[in-house]
Amino acid sequence: MSAGTVRVERRGHVLAMGLDRAAKRNAFDLPMWDALCRAYAELERDGDLRVGVLHALGDHFTGGLDLPQWGTAFSSGKWTIADGGLDPLGMTGPRVTKPVIVAVQGTCLTIGIELMLACDVRIAAPTARFGQIEVKRGIYPVGGATLRFPREVGWGNAMRWLLTGDEFDAQEALRIGLVQEIHADPVSRALALAEVVAAQAPLGVYATLASSRAAVPSAERAAEARLMPELQPIMKSEDVAEGLRAFLERRPGKFTGR
Repeated sequence: MSAGTVRVERRGHVLAMGLDRAAKRNAFDLPMWDALCRAYAELERDGDLRVGVLHALGDHFTGGLDLPQWGTAFSSGKWTIADGGLDPLGMTGPRVTKPVIVAVQGTCLTIGIELMLACDVRIAAPTARFGQIEVKRGIYPVGGATLRFPREVGWGNAMRWLLTGDEFDAQEALRIGLVQEIHADPVSRALALAEVVAAQAPLGVYATLASSRAAVPSAERAAEARLMPELQPIMKSEDVAEGLRAFLERRPGKFTGR
């Protein structure tokens, strides 16, 4: 199985970051995660870059985490950030201070939605499908969905999808505000918007983003610090073992609450 990576392309003041593991529906293995951390660091540290565009190669944005590779990381109680990298989820260490626009097509599961929620503008293809399916695997979202999803789309709208793990389509994502636009070519649309943002006064753009983030309640940071530690005991449960078996066997899990 080939390791994933991120294809980075500079387009003037815009950095396009493309998830590149199309043969596996861009499921996140550890190498692709590390590559994305490094791409975000490049966006942050290069003074000539003003806006990022996150997208994916192939037919799907991401099938989520490649779970067998992430068991040890989750059991450790923390997200691992590559040396010199920056957390794309904005959960560990400093957050990118420049705007990021995301373009989504095909399947977008678990960490895909959490990456979207960490971005600033979200564009979806008409055929995009979304799912925050951790509860179907015996765990819960620890990349920001439990914090940002309710804030972005409202409590009831978020709980409808977080608690069931059901999939929903692009029209529903637009209705609840998870995406701002549906476009036949989401990558081209995201790049076009990025060019508009990059043409504005950079210091004004960065200050606008920083001011908007400063308005987020401090309680969110406190809740954020609890996510991974509270996952650790769950990782030792019988339900997690069953969730992994169900994932590998491509069947629904049979959970007992133990």
